[in-house]
Amino acid sequence: MARVVSGIRPTGKLHLGNYFGAVKNFLKMQEEHECFFFIADIHSLTTHPTPGDLHANVHQVLAEHLAMGVDPDKCALFVQSDVPAISELYTYMNMNAYMGELERSTSFKDKIRSQKENVNAGLLTYPVLMAVDILVHHAEMVPVGKDQQQHLEMTRTFANRFNHMYGKDYFKEPQAYSGGGDLVKVPGLTAQGKMSKSSGDADTIMFDEEEKGLRKKIMRAVTDNGPTEPGQPKSEGLQNLFDIMQLVSEPSTIAHFDALHREATIRYGDLKKQLAEDVLTFVSPIREKIEHYKKDTAALAKAAKIGAEKANESAEKTLKEVRELIGFRKFY
Repeated sequence: MARVVSGIRPTGKLHLGNYFGAVKNFLKMQEEHECFFFIADIHSLTTHPTPGDLHANVHQVLAEHLAMGVDPDKCALFVQSDVPAISELYTYMNMNAYMGELERSTSFKDKIRSQKENVNAGLLTYPVLMAVDILVHHAEMVPVGKDQQQHLEMTRTFANRFNHMYGKDYFKEPQAYSGGGDLVKVPGLTAQGKMSKSSGDADTIMFDEEEKGLRKKIMRAVTDNGPTEPGQPKSEGLQNLFDIMQLVSEPSTIAHFDALHREATIRYGDLKKQLAEDVLTFVSPIREKIEHYKKDTAALAKAAKIGAEKANESAEKTLKEVRELIGFRKFY
């Protein structure tokens, strides 16, 4: 059983793309590995959220993941700031990171372009904190997307540098998690690629969305002018709706509309109405669970406490050993 670490951004709300991507992967990993899933509230400080927004976002994310089936008894689901050893180890690892390599980080270059008025030191050292999140638990595997591959490479660099500086093969080289196969990429409703909050509200199917708004959004989804002859290929936008149907609809429903399209007799309004019904049937039970957990503060507190205890036990052991390797000695 390998150790796996993965972070959860406390920004925005869960949508269908998140669910069939990261969350489904979490559910698989917690059954097969020793997992540490953390809500990255310290990372979020680089954007300077208000205290109210920060707490509300963490509250939302914790409730969502419990509702989706992430089980505190099967993994460590914790809030990053509840583990003080992370911040202390971050301080030590910053001493072994160099300006040049941090400034060359792709994420840093992207951030200084997107938030020119807030280029803070946290953005520069973001890869160090990410490395600490992984190394503090001696993770062997990390689920990463293409945009985070460089951070994982930097984590291995920092780990090896520490080992070399202090003459001990202490930190492992974490590898990209590959046990989940290809993640399902849920297409958006605007034919702009995968479902993503960054591409706009019209692109996403949110779990806490009201029924009326969700129906309206799906009815406005991008398609085409309709097939003009039998056997005509589907456009990208139309194929996206069929791909979403594959996730939420019955096979017979998909086959029905697929046949209508092949025969060039399909009515997109009927397709969208059926998709809206199927989406609502799928998301409603999960939405109810999210609302339940958001109100059940005792359940949230219990889950966060269990996760913090597991994470602190792991992190404090690492920190104690790191301090000894560095040479910190108490005189009392």
